[in-house]
Amino acid sequence: MKMQRYLIILVVVVLGLALTPAWGVSKEIVQLQTQVQALQDQMAQMKQSFDERMGVMQHLIEQSTDNANKVSNSITNLQNALQKQQGDQGAHLDQLSGQIQALNDTLDELKARLAKVSKQLEDLQSAQQTLAAQQAQQQAQAQAPPPDVLYNNALRDFNAGKNDLATQEFNDYIKFYPNTDLAGNSYFYLADIEYRQGNFQQAVKDYDQVIQNFPTGNKAPSAQLKKGFALLELGQTDDGVSELRHVIQRYPRSNEALQAKERLRKMGVSTTGTTAKKTPQ
Repeated sequence: MKMQRYLIILVVVVLGLALTPAWGVSKEIVQLQTQVQALQDQMAQMKQSFDERMGVMQHLIEQSTDNANKVSNSITNLQNALQKQQGDQGAHLDQLSGQIQALNDTLDELKARLAKVSKQLEDLQSAQQTLAAQQAQQQAQAQAPPPDVLYNNALRDFNAGKNDLATQEFNDYIKFYPNTDLAGNSYFYLADIEYRQGNFQQAVKDYDQVIQNFPTGNKAPSAQLKKGFALLELGQTDDGVSELRHVIQRYPRSNEALQAKERLRKMGVSTTGTTAKKTPQ
């Protein structure tokens, strides 16, 4: 049943791409598809190399295992012979003990080689998994709408009050294009939706994404202002006042600074200081 559902979803995606307007074959999609093809070729080459090296390493492991078994059998035979001849061959005891020690050293060396080969196999498997994950990400981006289309659709739905749809679209933008400037704007609008819905705790986290990861973006002042408001709504007065004071200090001539001053004035709190202590009336 799951496989049928995946096939249905794949058909829908393919049909969707076939019916997509002109932007569906835009330069960004062609570039992404080219990158996916290059990654697939690289994946095939690496798989071939991995299979070849795997065969060699498996042969080495089998050879080393056989050698280890032979050494172990030799040790056992020597120990048995030593026990039988201990009474009348005391003169050879030291020599036999030395041989046993040498064989033990050889066994330790073989074990070290086996461990090294196993580590190389693990590294190759890890590299293959990483490449597969990169390929999956590239394929996902190839199926995504162009960034400007996706962002504009999300902003349109946000302004229309379609919060659920806008949330999905902003999250998709962050998923497919996490390192662009508009990803910071997407975090901001997600936080605004959460603020509207009274989810102030999550709003604070998303405003922080803007402040910390996109400090030079055009939404940074508004994000810090709204973070202060959200903290006040949560009853965290000292933290909220601190954020509003930071807005005034960092963006003194901005509209956000004026809003921060007005909010502090209504609270009867100074625009400077380290606590939320009210100013004398």
